[in-house]
This record gives sequence, structure tokens and C-alpha cells, in this order.
Amino acid sequence: MPAVQREVNRFQNFLGTQGLRLTRERVALVREIFSTHYHFEADELLLKMKQKSVKISRATIYRTLELLVKSGMVRRVHLGEDHYHYEHVKGDSHHDHLICTTCGSVIEFHDPALETRTLEICEKKKFTHTFHNLQILGICDSCRKKGALPKAPDRVTTISEGALQLRK
Repeated sequence: MPAVQREVNRFQNFLGTQGLRLTRERVALVREIFSTHYHFEADELLLKMKQKSVKISRATIYRTLELLVKSGMVRRVHLGEDHYHYEHVKGDSHHDHLICTTCGSVIEFHDPALETRTLEICEKKKFTHTFHNLQILGICDSCRKKGALPKAPDRVTTISEGALQLRK
């Protein structure tokens, strides 16, 4: 069974536990999300669905995204802009982000030593860890080579316009 169809089936099972049904619009949305391999926005999904002639409302997209987040299939991430982005979750795919404040690129990374240290800190502070989301803002190597300078560290900056590009 193709990976995207497995995700559709997973979502259908989750919806069943919530007393909800899998509509044609939700199927199309799940297929689009799990065919996307970068951080995406709700409005971007709306545009893609319209380009594919799928009739779906903005409200349906937001409600479905909330259900996907609740199911654990999609994660909501804040990447320095004034709105959320989303990413699909496959298995135990926890990772953190380096975000370039100049070009908006996002570099995902996973560091086992960082994960261990996080748990040690929680244990020391008698804090029960459920999830963490680390984002490091700065300048990627490409922008640094072009002469970009770091923003003031005490300023909250908005990432440049342009798609947030995922780089591994």
C-alpha cells in the first residue's frame, strides 16, 4: 500500500474514534499534505487545492489541520513569522530547526546529545517532559557568504518573504 494511502487510512481511523467521517475534501487534503516535503501554510494548501480544482473552504482546511494536529499526524510549528506552518509527522521523526532570518531557509536537525540533555534538565527541575521545539535563528552559510549580517539579538525579526525552504 502506498505511503500516502496509509496516512489516509490512519486519519480515517482517527476520525472514527472522534465520531467523524472522512469526506472527499479531507481525503484530498491529506493526500496533498503527505505528498508535501516541506513546511507549509494553511493558505498555501487552499491555493494548491484550488489549482487542482478541489472545492474546499478555508474553514475546512483549518478544521482538518486541527484534527491532523490532534491525531499526531501533523505538527504545528512557528518559524518566526506571525502565523503557523505545518509539517507532517512520520513515525518518531522529532527534529529541531535552524532558521535563516535572511532568506527564510529552514534546516532540520536531530541531535541525540541535545535530546539527552533536555531530559536531564527536566529531571533536575522535576519537570515532566512531553515535547520540545527548538528553533535557532541566525544566518545560513549561503547568506553569510553573500555578506549578510546577524540581526540584533534582542529584536524579534520576521523571516524574509519567500517560501521557507527545507534543507537537510
